[in-house]
Amino acid sequence: MITFDWPWLFALLPVPFILRLLLPIAASGNDAALLVPDISDFESEHITTAQRSLRRWPLFIYFLLWLCLLCAAARPQWIGDPIELPVSGRDLMLAIDLSRSMEHGFTHNFRSVTKLDATKAVAGDFIEKRVGDRIGLILFGDQAYVQAPLTFDRTTVKTLLFEAVTGLAGNATAIGDAIGLAVKRLDSEYNQDRVLILLTDGVSNAGEIRPEQAAAIAAQKGLKIHTIGIGSRGSRELNEQTLRTIAKKTGGRYFRAHSVSELQQIYALIDELEPVERDTQSYRPRWSLFYWPLGLALALASLLAITSLYRRRWR
Repeated sequence: MITFDWPWLFALLPVPFILRLLLPIAASGNDAALLVPDISDFESEHITTAQRSLRRWPLFIYFLLWLCLLCAAARPQWIGDPIELPVSGRDLMLAIDLSRSMEHGFTHNFRSVTKLDATKAVAGDFIEKRVGDRIGLILFGDQAYVQAPLTFDRTTVKTLLFEAVTGLAGNATAIGDAIGLAVKRLDSEYNQDRVLILLTDGVSNAGEIRPEQAAAIAAQKGLKIHTIGIGSRGSRELNEQTLRTIAKKTGGRYFRAHSVSELQQIYALIDELEPVERDTQSYRPRWSLFYWPLGLALALASLLAITSLYRRRWR
């Protein structure tokens, strides 16, 4: 549909007619002090109706020209169909353990896959579903670092996750540092709905801050942490009590994944616990159209100028 931003300008449409009625007629440049009889004075009495109409058509062109100028000044716009945009939802950060123990295998569909490969596949599907959330990625081993800052670009985050390899950040496990880094990156006064999903298969044995201390800071900042302990049954490397404490202090939940299928179920459950925002905003694209009436006005002005020159030449 076509709309005008300044439709009140059309109130100026009768201005030329008002001025024509109120202002005196300008004197002709051909007026002379002494009038000499001319045959044209007698011929004017016999002007036909067609000739009068021919002489009046420039008035119609002037009116059309004025209308085109008003249309251009009123800022005409074409408004397209509404386009829905996802509303910004949560700030969600994934913290993935890259210690060497993540190379150990899971049995899935009668074949063995590493815990890291299983995590990539399941977490990748989880990322793909989080439309409307800002997603970030932290990788940690001896140290923790941000692989992907918070972004709506889920494809890039997923790609960076798939490129991660064990040992990239060292062989140890610095859970406290990973939480501390997430607290720093998710410390925003504009979005209070912030979640960290931390996945590890080992005991925190590196880093500058203990996991319990980092969890206490996260709780003060209002950061919710869901923890996932991954590993086969009977694994002694995993400190489940620490992961439970982290989740409890921050209002999150602790999950234990013994297999790929359980890991899939955990991420599906987290997806339900932290649902994606379904509200949407919409906008309607606009295209300016002022150049069409303005171009027509210029064409009419050119026509009037050519007509005026033609008349003067043949007088």
